[in-house]
Amino acid sequence: MKLTDQEFDYLQKLLYEAAGINLTKEKKALVVGRLTRRIESLGIASYGEYFRRIAGHADPQERQWALDALTTNETYFFREPRHFAFLSETILPAVPAGASFRVWSAASSSGEEAYSIAMVLAERLGQRPWEIVGTDLSTKVLEKAMRGQYPMERADKIPKPYLRAYCLKGTGEHDGTFLIDAALRKRVRFQQANLLGPLPKVGLFDVIFLRNVLIYFDLPTKRRVVDNLLPFIKPGSYFFSGHSESLTGLVDGLVPIKPAIYRKL
Repeated sequence: MKLTDQEFDYLQKLLYEAAGINLTKEKKALVVGRLTRRIESLGIASYGEYFRRIAGHADPQERQWALDALTTNETYFFREPRHFAFLSETILPAVPAGASFRVWSAASSSGEEAYSIAMVLAERLGQRPWEIVGTDLSTKVLEKAMRGQYPMERADKIPKPYLRAYCLKGTGEHDGTFLIDAALRKRVRFQQANLLGPLPKVGLFDVIFLRNVLIYFDLPTKRRVVDNLLPFIKPGSYFFSGHSESLTGLVDGLVPIKPAIYRKL
Protein backbone atom coordinates (compact mmCIF):
# COMPACT_ATOMS: atom_id res chain seq x y z
CA MET A 1 0.00 0.00 0.00
CA LYS A 2 1.51 3.32 -1.08
CA LEU A 3 0.86 6.70 0.51
CA THR A 4 0.57 9.14 -2.39
CA ASP A 5 1.52 12.80 -2.19
CA GLN A 6 -2.13 13.74 -2.69
CA GLU A 7 -3.22 11.53 0.21
CA PHE A 8 -0.47 12.94 2.43
CA ASP A 9 -1.55 16.49 1.56
CA TYR A 10 -5.09 15.57 2.61
CA LEU A 11 -3.81 14.19 5.92
CA GLN A 12 -1.76 17.36 6.51
CA LYS A 13 -4.90 19.49 6.22
CA LEU A 14 -6.90 17.08 8.36
CA LEU A 15 -4.34 17.04 11.19
CA TYR A 16 -3.92 20.80 11.07
CA GLU A 17 -7.67 21.38 11.34
CA ALA A 18 -8.09 18.79 14.10
CA ALA A 19 -5.04 19.54 16.26
CA GLY A 20 -3.23 22.56 14.80
CA ILE A 21 -0.18 20.41 14.00
CA ASN A 22 1.94 21.05 10.92
CA LEU A 23 2.83 17.64 9.52
CA THR A 24 5.93 18.14 7.35
CA LYS A 25 6.90 16.03 4.34
CA GLU A 26 9.69 14.54 6.44
CA LYS A 27 7.01 12.81 8.56
CA LYS A 28 5.69 10.75 5.66
CA ALA A 29 7.60 7.64 6.73
CA LEU A 30 6.33 8.07 10.29
CA VAL A 31 2.72 8.12 9.02
CA VAL A 32 3.30 4.92 7.06
CA GLY A 33 4.93 3.24 10.05
CA ARG A 34 2.17 4.16 12.49
CA LEU A 35 -0.93 3.66 10.33
CA THR A 36 -0.30 0.91 7.76
CA ARG A 37 -0.95 -2.09 9.99
CA ARG A 38 -4.04 -0.44 11.44
CA ILE A 39 -5.49 0.35 8.01
CA GLU A 40 -4.84 -3.18 6.75
CA SER A 41 -6.44 -4.69 9.87
CA LEU A 42 -9.61 -2.71 9.13
CA GLY A 43 -9.75 -4.10 5.58
CA ILE A 44 -9.42 -0.61 4.07
CA ALA A 45 -7.88 -0.52 0.60
CA SER A 46 -6.05 2.82 0.65
CA TYR A 47 -4.76 5.61 2.88
CA GLY A 48 -7.16 8.01 1.18
CA GLU A 49 -10.17 5.88 2.11
CA TYR A 50 -8.97 5.74 5.73
CA PHE A 51 -8.35 9.49 5.91
CA ARG A 52 -11.86 10.17 4.60
CA ARG A 53 -13.22 7.83 7.27
CA ILE A 54 -11.59 9.82 10.08
CA ALA A 55 -12.20 13.24 8.52
CA GLY A 56 -15.74 13.65 9.77
CA HIS A 57 -17.57 12.57 12.90
CA ALA A 58 -18.97 9.30 11.57
CA ASP A 59 -16.33 7.27 13.45
CA PRO A 60 -15.11 9.33 16.43
CA GLN A 61 -13.34 6.37 18.05
CA GLU A 62 -11.20 5.71 14.98
CA ARG A 63 -10.55 9.42 14.56
CA GLN A 64 -9.24 9.55 18.14
CA TRP A 65 -7.11 6.46 17.55
CA ALA A 66 -5.46 8.14 14.56
CA LEU A 67 -4.84 11.37 16.48
CA ASP A 68 -3.28 9.38 19.32
CA ALA A 69 -1.02 7.57 16.84
CA LEU A 70 0.13 10.68 15.02
CA THR A 71 0.70 13.13 17.86
CA THR A 72 4.02 13.28 19.71
CA ASN A 73 4.02 12.86 23.50
CA GLU A 74 7.59 13.23 24.71
CA THR A 75 7.91 14.13 28.36
CA TYR A 76 9.71 13.23 31.56
CA PHE A 77 9.64 14.05 35.27
CA PHE A 78 10.95 17.48 36.34
CA ARG A 79 11.67 18.59 32.80
CA GLU A 80 13.20 22.10 32.82
CA PRO A 81 13.88 22.04 36.58
CA ARG A 82 14.21 25.84 36.93
CA HIS A 83 10.45 26.06 36.49
CA PHE A 84 9.86 23.79 39.45
CA ALA A 85 12.39 25.75 41.51
CA PHE A 86 10.53 28.99 40.73
CA LEU A 87 7.22 27.36 41.63
CA SER A 88 8.63 26.08 44.92
CA GLU A 89 10.75 29.07 45.97
CA THR A 90 8.87 32.08 44.59
CA ILE A 91 5.22 31.32 43.85
CA LEU A 92 4.18 28.95 46.64
CA PRO A 93 5.65 30.88 49.60
CA ALA A 94 3.44 33.82 48.58
CA VAL A 95 0.19 31.81 48.70
CA PRO A 96 -1.96 33.20 51.54
CA ALA A 97 -2.57 30.83 54.43
CA GLY A 98 -5.73 28.81 53.87
CA ALA A 99 -6.09 29.88 50.21
CA SER A 100 -6.66 27.15 47.63
CA PHE A 101 -4.11 26.74 44.85
CA ARG A 102 -4.78 25.29 41.39
CA VAL A 103 -2.45 24.36 38.54
CA TRP A 104 -3.34 23.32 34.98
CA SER A 105 -0.94 21.06 33.12
CA ALA A 106 -2.48 21.84 29.75
CA ALA A 107 -0.49 19.39 27.64
CA SER A 108 0.06 16.76 30.29
CA SER A 109 0.86 13.79 28.05
CA SER A 110 1.32 10.68 30.21
CA GLY A 111 1.29 12.64 33.46
CA GLU A 112 4.95 13.17 34.36
CA GLU A 113 4.63 16.96 34.41
CA ALA A 114 1.43 16.96 36.46
CA TYR A 115 2.86 14.57 39.06
CA SER A 116 6.10 16.57 39.24
CA ILE A 117 4.04 19.65 40.07
CA ALA A 118 2.06 17.61 42.61
CA MET A 119 5.23 16.60 44.45
CA VAL A 120 6.28 20.23 44.77
CA LEU A 121 2.82 21.30 45.98
CA ALA A 122 2.63 18.42 48.44
CA GLU A 123 5.98 19.42 49.94
CA ARG A 124 5.17 23.13 50.14
CA LEU A 125 1.43 23.17 50.81
CA GLY A 126 0.93 19.84 52.56
CA GLN A 127 -2.72 19.25 53.45
CA ARG A 128 -3.82 22.75 52.50
CA PRO A 129 -6.35 22.89 49.62
CA TRP A 130 -4.65 22.40 46.26
CA GLU A 131 -5.48 20.66 43.00
CA ILE A 132 -3.92 19.90 39.61
CA VAL A 133 -5.83 19.41 36.36
CA GLY A 134 -4.05 17.63 33.52
CA THR A 135 -5.39 17.68 29.98
CA ASP A 136 -4.23 16.31 26.65
CA LEU A 137 -5.60 15.67 23.18
CA SER A 138 -4.59 12.01 23.33
CA THR A 139 -6.84 9.70 25.34
CA LYS A 140 -4.18 6.98 25.10
CA VAL A 141 -1.58 8.92 27.09
CA LEU A 142 -4.23 10.13 29.54
CA GLU A 143 -5.01 6.52 30.44
CA LYS A 144 -1.34 6.08 31.37
CA ALA A 145 -1.44 9.30 33.38
CA MET A 146 -4.45 8.16 35.37
CA ARG A 147 -2.71 4.93 36.31
CA GLY A 148 0.34 6.82 37.57
CA GLN A 149 2.58 3.80 37.04
CA TYR A 150 5.89 4.16 35.19
CA PRO A 151 8.99 2.11 34.27
CA MET A 152 11.69 2.48 36.90
CA GLU A 153 14.05 4.20 34.47
CA ARG A 154 11.61 7.13 34.34
CA ALA A 155 12.47 7.88 37.97
CA ASP A 156 15.99 9.08 37.11
CA LYS A 157 15.00 12.76 36.99
CA ILE A 158 12.96 12.74 40.21
CA PRO A 159 14.88 14.28 43.15
CA LYS A 160 15.66 11.58 45.71
CA PRO A 161 13.60 13.13 48.57
CA TYR A 162 10.51 13.24 46.31
CA LEU A 163 11.18 9.73 45.08
CA ARG A 164 11.24 8.39 48.64
CA ALA A 165 8.20 10.39 49.78
CA TYR A 166 5.80 10.04 46.83
CA CYS A 167 6.77 6.99 44.74
CA LEU A 168 6.21 3.32 45.57
CA LYS A 169 8.56 0.71 44.12
CA GLY A 170 6.77 -2.13 42.39
CA THR A 171 7.24 -5.75 43.49
CA GLY A 172 6.27 -9.11 42.05
CA GLU A 173 4.45 -8.68 38.76
CA HIS A 174 5.05 -4.92 39.02
CA ASP A 175 8.80 -5.27 39.48
CA GLY A 176 10.73 -2.71 37.41
CA THR A 177 8.03 -0.05 37.82
CA PHE A 178 7.03 2.54 40.37
CA LEU A 179 3.62 3.96 41.31
CA ILE A 180 2.77 7.51 42.29
CA ASP A 181 1.45 7.55 45.86
CA ALA A 182 -2.35 7.27 46.04
CA ALA A 183 -2.74 10.42 48.18
CA LEU A 184 -0.92 12.39 45.49
CA ARG A 185 -2.93 10.84 42.64
CA LYS A 186 -6.15 11.94 44.34
CA ARG A 187 -5.05 15.55 43.99
CA VAL A 188 -4.53 15.25 40.21
CA ARG A 189 -7.45 15.07 37.80
CA PHE A 190 -7.00 14.18 34.12
CA GLN A 191 -9.39 14.77 31.23
CA GLN A 192 -9.31 15.03 27.45
CA ALA A 193 -9.20 18.48 25.87
CA ASN A 194 -8.34 19.97 22.49
CA LEU A 195 -6.62 23.31 23.14
CA LEU A 196 -7.86 24.61 19.79
CA GLY A 197 -11.52 24.01 20.48
CA PRO A 198 -14.00 24.94 23.19
CA LEU A 199 -12.27 24.10 26.46
CA PRO A 200 -13.89 22.21 29.34
CA LYS A 201 -15.21 24.11 32.35
CA VAL A 202 -12.23 23.62 34.60
CA GLY A 203 -12.34 26.87 36.59
CA LEU A 204 -9.60 29.43 37.26
CA PHE A 205 -5.95 28.68 37.91
CA ASP A 206 -3.01 30.19 39.74
CA VAL A 207 -0.54 28.64 37.29
CA ILE A 208 -0.84 27.17 33.79
CA PHE A 209 1.93 24.98 32.37
CA LEU A 210 1.90 24.85 28.56
CA ARG A 211 5.37 23.64 27.75
CA ASN A 212 7.00 22.16 24.64
CA VAL A 213 3.80 21.99 22.62
CA LEU A 214 3.67 25.39 20.90
CA ILE A 215 6.76 24.43 18.88
CA TYR A 216 4.51 22.17 16.80
CA PHE A 217 2.19 25.04 15.79
CA ASP A 218 2.44 27.88 13.31
CA LEU A 219 2.12 31.47 14.56
CA PRO A 220 -1.67 31.86 14.12
CA THR A 221 -2.28 28.56 15.91
CA LYS A 222 0.06 29.50 18.77
CA ARG A 223 -1.85 32.74 19.24
CA ARG A 224 -5.18 30.92 19.15
CA VAL A 225 -4.10 28.37 21.76
CA VAL A 226 -2.72 30.95 24.20
CA ASP A 227 -5.75 33.21 23.71
CA ASN A 228 -7.95 30.21 24.55
CA LEU A 229 -6.10 29.63 27.82
CA LEU A 230 -5.74 33.21 29.06
CA PRO A 231 -9.29 33.51 30.45
CA PHE A 232 -8.52 30.60 32.80
CA ILE A 233 -5.63 32.38 34.56
CA LYS A 234 -6.32 34.61 37.53
CA PRO A 235 -4.96 38.17 37.26
CA GLY A 236 -1.44 38.26 38.67
CA SER A 237 -0.98 34.55 38.16
CA TYR A 238 1.58 32.66 36.10
CA PHE A 239 1.95 31.04 32.68
CA PHE A 240 4.88 28.69 31.92
CA SER A 241 6.00 27.88 28.36
CA GLY A 242 8.88 25.71 27.18
CA HIS A 243 12.35 27.25 27.14
CA SER A 244 12.46 26.95 23.33
CA GLU A 245 9.15 28.83 23.02
CA SER A 246 8.65 32.58 23.29
CA LEU A 247 5.30 34.25 23.87
CA THR A 248 6.71 37.79 23.65
CA GLY A 249 4.59 39.75 21.20
CA LEU A 250 2.32 36.78 20.65
CA VAL A 251 -0.56 37.89 22.88
CA ASP A 252 -1.44 40.85 25.05
CA GLY A 253 -1.83 40.43 28.78
CA LEU A 254 1.26 38.33 29.59
CA VAL A 255 4.44 39.94 30.89
CA PRO A 256 7.75 38.00 30.84
CA ILE A 257 9.42 37.82 34.26
CA LYS A 258 11.90 34.92 33.82
CA PRO A 259 12.92 32.74 30.87
CA ALA A 260 9.71 31.00 29.73
CA ILE A 261 7.75 32.33 32.74
CA TYR A 262 5.06 34.99 32.30
CA ARG A 263 2.62 36.80 34.56
CA LYS A 264 -0.88 37.82 33.66
CA LEU A 265 -1.64 41.53 34.06
